Amino acid sequence: MIHWLQSLDVSLFRFVNLSMQNAFFDRLMPFVSGNPLFVPTVVGIVALLLWKGGLRARVYVIMLLLAIAFCDGAVCNSMKEAVGRFRPFHDILDTHIPPQVGRTDSWSMPSSHAANWFTAATMTWIYYRRSLRFMLPLAVLVGFSRIYNGVHYPSDVLAGTILGAGSTLALAWALKSLWQWTGKRWFPAWHARMPDLLNPVEESSSFRPAMDQAAWLRFGYIFIALLFVVRIAYLASGKIELSEDEAYQWLWSKHPALSYYSKPPLIAYTQFLGTHIWGDTAFGVRFFSPVIAAVLSLLILRFIAREFSARAGVALLLICATTILTAVGATLMTIDPLSVLFWTAAMIVGWRASQPDGSTRHWLWVGLWMGLGFLSKYTNLFQWLSWLLFFLLWPPARKHLRRPGPYLALLVNLLCAMPVLVWNAQHQWITVHHVASDGHLSEPWHFSWKLLSYFGEFMGAEFGLLNPIFFVGMLWAAVGFWRDKNSHALAHSGEESSSNRYPLKLYLFCMGASVFGFYCMFSFHSRVYPNWIAPSVIPFFCLMVIYFGERWQEVRRWAKPLFIFGASLGLFFVILAHDTNLVGKMIGRPIPAKLDVLRRVRGWSHMASLAGTARAKLAAEGKPAFIIGDHYGNTSLISFYLPEARQRAQTGAEPLVYYPLSPVPYNQFYFWTDYHERKGQNAIFVHELKDPPFSQGWLAKWWNHEAVLYDSAKLVGDAPPGDIIAQFESVTSLGISPILYRGRVLRHVQLFECRNLK
Repeated sequence: MIHWLQSLDVSLFRFVNLSMQNAFFDRLMPFVSGNPLFVPTVVGIVALLLWKGGLRARVYVIMLLLAIAFCDGAVCNSMKEAVGRFRPFHDILDTHIPPQVGRTDSWSMPSSHAANWFTAATMTWIYYRRSLRFMLPLAVLVGFSRIYNGVHYPSDVLAGTILGAGSTLALAWALKSLWQWTGKRWFPAWHARMPDLLNPVEESSSFRPAMDQAAWLRFGYIFIALLFVVRIAYLASGKIELSEDEAYQWLWSKHPALSYYSKPPLIAYTQFLGTHIWGDTAFGVRFFSPVIAAVLSLLILRFIAREFSARAGVALLLICATTILTAVGATLMTIDPLSVLFWTAAMIVGWRASQPDGSTRHWLWVGLWMGLGFLSKYTNLFQWLSWLLFFLLWPPARKHLRRPGPYLALLVNLLCAMPVLVWNAQHQWITVHHVASDGHLSEPWHFSWKLLSYFGEFMGAEFGLLNPIFFVGMLWAAVGFWRDKNSHALAHSGEESSSNRYPLKLYLFCMGASVFGFYCMFSFHSRVYPNWIAPSVIPFFCLMVIYFGERWQEVRRWAKPLFIFGASLGLFFVILAHDTNLVGKMIGRPIPAKLDVLRRVRGWSHMASLAGTARAKLAAEGKPAFIIGDHYGNTSLISFYLPEARQRAQTGAEPLVYYPLSPVPYNQFYFWTDYHERKGQNAIFVHELKDPPFSQGWLAKWWNHEAVLYDSAKLVGDAPPGDIIAQFESVTSLGISPILYRGRVLRHVQLFECRNLK
């Protein structure tokens, strides 16, 4: 029976793919599967629905996003991995593939295109019954195109159809039942307005019951919990590998120290704890990133709810969740999540400490959180500048300078800094030299037009990473609150009022301006990386929601659609930033590797495998062999993704992977065991080639699925570094190897055989 069904499946595939082949379908079907018009069309329709569609449309959009995330992310991907079926062109050699369609090494069963389209058709039918007359034909046409394009069997499309429609109906019923139970108890105002989740009544100006503060807080808690679960599931799915810094700092966690070459020690301690709970896996390395994001979200929700309103607190959570910089910080485990967490914790308790009844206990907590912030990232020292600005600009707070609180906070901060100071004193203050070199502080300043480009690059990066709508909004709020005449009058009089939040807004401004303002000015001296201003984002976002919240009735008409548009736009790009493979599904071809923002977290296990295979072949000659990486990043990544190297790091045995010997420290590897005692042994040197610029006509090549990042036949390898040549008796190139991900070339590495260490 099974063989008969398989035979029928192949026969139907060959009929559609080969017998129905014609020039018109060769152009139409690739366009149906994915085209450049799809994304802007969908974004436009969603924006129009959110703006003009009323309550039903907004609920529909949310339910549709949930259904697609559930069906594609959980159901289809899990089934693909479980079934492990190859694409038709792997087994049927004469498969017809139109020129515009590319090959991929991802699994075939079920068809995600079919599943997603039937998910959309089913959910649209639930809310808009007449939609079936055009959504069903579109879904069927997309499913047919997947067979014609040679990338799916008919059974793949059928499975996707059943999973898409079935999972959508099941999810809709489950959410409806859940709403019936939770809505009445936790959100009575919303439930009274919308008793049936699948048939919401339209908005009516005469019936808009308000939701109280407690209900908004409960909604915020649920949102934080759901986001935490989604992020944990994303990390557990293994869609991305470690970045260079994550692997580098994982190695730090295997060498506990008071501090490290370029960073304070808390990131290493955090990774040590995460990997001791979950093992030396990417999930273990990153586990605390979503945990930190959840804790941070709870802090800011309760802070804004207490000082302004819970509704504004929920708005702030939505802003952070749909801003790329903060969303990525909840996934990657670098120093920034820790830095932002402790900066924000110190800011929140600092506001309480600066009040007239602020106690010494509050100031001690300020000192502790700031101290832990310093142990996370040196940028957190700027928080003392924030305090200086606040004391200068708000006279009522200066009375605390006549009390022991601020000085005890400073003492606690200094005590926390002692491990870093001791380690640096033992290592010739290498971190100070590194930070000065990294920021080009020793170089004299002189004006040039290149400096303007640095400033433009900095502002452009922040404009994109902080969401264009929210970036403009936070700058508007940072400048606009100064222009409130009543607030200015209040500030000059030194009086306080519960109805005027000028002191709080000034405090938040100071907490953000010290970092953002410094790096904004510093961008006229040197290049500034976008994540350097991370601690300033939460204070400015808090200021923004309070500033516009106070004026909501005045600005609601234009601010509400802008907020919805900004959140929708941000959500779209946050999703793509977490899975750029979706671009290929939407437009029918993967984006060029060089433009893929996830390239830095893909392909490293393949590189480690290539290096490990070359080392094993060299070691088979009879002499022990090790690996040398040309950069701290690939050295660390090979150490993590090569099983025998990772095992040695876990046990503290002699390393298998090293950074080149150097008379001066360039990174943390200088302070660990090197390979100078491996005299007479052989090595594999791994050199990552730099990206060449795009050639002319790259867009046409990409559209036709030709090589864009590299043309391997034209690549010319580099000569080995002089210090490697000097260290070995002979160094021979093994050629250039592509690093692949799903059939795409992400980068190239050049391997060298190095024989007989001198």
